[in-house]
Amino acid sequence: MHERVLVIGAGIAGLCTALALAPTGRDIVILERDPPPPTGGPDEAFQDWSRRGVGHLRHSHAFLARLRTIIKTEHPELHADLLRAGCRELGFDRMLTDLHRADYRPRAEDRDFVVLTSRRTTLELVIRRYVEHHPNVRIVSETFVRKLLTQLTPEGLRVVGVSVTDAAGARDVIGDIVIDAGGRTSSGIEQLVEEGAAITEESESTGIIYFTRHFRLLPGVEEPRTKAPSTGDLGFLKFGLFPGDNGCFSITICVPEVELELRKAMVKPEVFQTVCTRIPGLLPWIDPAVSEGVGRVYGMGELNSRWRDISGDGTPAVLGYFAIGDSLVRTNPLYGRGCSFAAVSAYLLRDVLVSTEDAGTRVTEYQERVTAELRPYYLNMRDQDRSAIRRAKQNLTPGYRPSIKSRVLKSFLEDGVNIAVRSDANLLREALRGFHMLEHPSAWLKRPDNIAKIMRYWATRRALKAHAYPPKAGPGRVELMQGVGLSPEADMIKAAA
Repeated sequence: MHERVLVIGAGIAGLCTALALAPTGRDIVILERDPPPPTGGPDEAFQDWSRRGVGHLRHSHAFLARLRTIIKTEHPELHADLLRAGCRELGFDRMLTDLHRADYRPRAEDRDFVVLTSRRTTLELVIRRYVEHHPNVRIVSETFVRKLLTQLTPEGLRVVGVSVTDAAGARDVIGDIVIDAGGRTSSGIEQLVEEGAAITEESESTGIIYFTRHFRLLPGVEEPRTKAPSTGDLGFLKFGLFPGDNGCFSITICVPEVELELRKAMVKPEVFQTVCTRIPGLLPWIDPAVSEGVGRVYGMGELNSRWRDISGDGTPAVLGYFAIGDSLVRTNPLYGRGCSFAAVSAYLLRDVLVSTEDAGTRVTEYQERVTAELRPYYLNMRDQDRSAIRRAKQNLTPGYRPSIKSRVLKSFLEDGVNIAVRSDANLLREALRGFHMLEHPSAWLKRPDNIAKIMRYWATRRALKAHAYPPKAGPGRVELMQGVGLSPEADMIKAAA
């Protein structure tokens, strides 16, 4: 069946849609609001590419193993293009501690635990140029989708195209299928709900604000090596360092929404830099003799988790329309699963479109497959966000004392799970399967052998496992706040009030 597919948005979700559907022979038209990338290489794209439709374009990015495997398996030429452009692959060996290395024996599955990392602009640039080489794919830039074109048919509400505005003015574009990859600012589903589509939604705040700055290693300088963790959670602040392409790297710091003083100050480069100097795993990287900051500190707020269901209650809510990426499911970017969610959804949709031509069946099967594949990760991340929000509020509550249950759970995680994973390479493998979306996120903790190992580590006296604890990730809240010239009590007083 030859179909014309309209894709709203040429971000990662839209490009993954093209990667999935181009080999099926369908005519694919991607409608993108922003201008095309510069004609140069990765550095020009990072400096000059204007992408108003992608608010997180210059925040840290990495592709988990699930997405990296899709690219390498389905499009090996693209995988090679990404590596030639300077994108990095961080393998299982980067995760090993000295305890692991003492008796580590490589396994074939270790090759699956690979993160593909780069500046987001480089990833988009390379994937876009690869997609544009397909003769049945066309990207139309600087074309703003104003609304969906719908018809009320005997089978239900159907999307038949989109109304756009470009340099020539307003016009309608007709298609057999419309795929909404417009991201979190897309208004497609809101429009359909207004027209009576029974699309359900659940949404709540992730409770954090994101701050990212990029850096470039000085000529001839190699990446620092340190035993201190370059990612971590200080309870009131989370941080992560992301090696990038072509001598670049980025640092992201996440601040709870309730930490008003810190989050207001963090956008200042001097405050961001000072915070990084207080964190042992970041300090060697930002040494002026090692690297220099590139550009400003980018902030990103209003981060909500959101799950939408377009299948309706027994009857498909809408026909001829599919949402992908942040248009359908949004998660806390802290977990790095947004791009993987988009890619997995795109390939699930491909399988559905190939398997049936019935419009109603396509909608219900697509939603069923997305729910089966992604819902467990969504719920897992949502629950972690809720816990983090509670902890952030507790940090600002004068005199707060955790319950016995909370203290036991904290001990189980810090003195049991974390120590076991840092000590046993096979447990590390087990944990990484869920992290990389290669199996259910909690499956490894339900296996009796794994739980038995964890319980043994937990029961071991602290003095006997002291060597297994990681170095201190960073300072306490009061020390850091005072170090950057902020009042540790300011938000505590507000929280108490």
